[in-house]
Amino acid sequence: MWQGLRLGGRVVHHLMRRYEYPLVFNMEVVLFKLYYYPNNASLAPHFLLHHVGAEYELLLVDKKSNSQKSAEYLKLNPAGRIPTLVYNEQAIFESPAICIHICELHPEQGLIPVIGDSARPLFFQWLAFLNNTLQAELMVRYYPHRHTNDESTIPNVVAAQDERIAEALSIINDQLEHNDYLLGDTLSACDYFLFMLAEWSLPIQRSPLTFKHLASYLNRLSDHPTVKAVCDIEGIDLTPFK
Repeated sequence: MWQGLRLGGRVVHHLMRRYEYPLVFNMEVVLFKLYYYPNNASLAPHFLLHHVGAEYELLLVDKKSNSQKSAEYLKLNPAGRIPTLVYNEQAIFESPAICIHICELHPEQGLIPVIGDSARPLFFQWLAFLNNTLQAELMVRYYPHRHTNDESTIPNVVAAQDERIAEALSIINDQLEHNDYLLGDTLSACDYFLFMLAEWSLPIQRSPLTFKHLASYLNRLSDHPTVKAVCDIEGIDLTPFK
């Protein structure tokens, strides 16, 4: 089920990234295990693990063979979707939950505002908007057969979704008119989550790059060291954002 190779003298699955400052408890390295698929919903957590300098292991879940529905994987993630994060022997799923968990384990990185900070509710607002609105609309657009029992209506579903996605992107574009990042002048996990969804949105009729402020923002983020490194690992082409 998992693709493996040998790095650093021990067998790991697919790819393993090692960093200088691993999280340590009782003098033992606590390793994050991210079950992922390239350019999937695991991309945002992958960005965060790289950003915080965590020691983590990537385990490729082969969607082509439907491995996310295997009995072994369903023990970790009963929803049968990607991603799953295992940390300290606890498995959690849903990309936003994983992102929040990583941020709260590394508060020194400032990827989530601290309790009491006026930006904290805005963090949850934008993360919820990205997940519940933009990502949800993208899923209907790319899997329209799940939302109709009449195949002849699929083109209509796709066309309608292109409009809904453009509406969501327009709201984000307005937020970025006077802000460097979604929460203002500070990079947060929301920005990594947005970059993931923006990449998925490129084929849409009104792609993110047709929105002035959003396009400029994505151009800047595409040059961020973490974005470049993780996209290189996952084989994601950043050329469209240049």
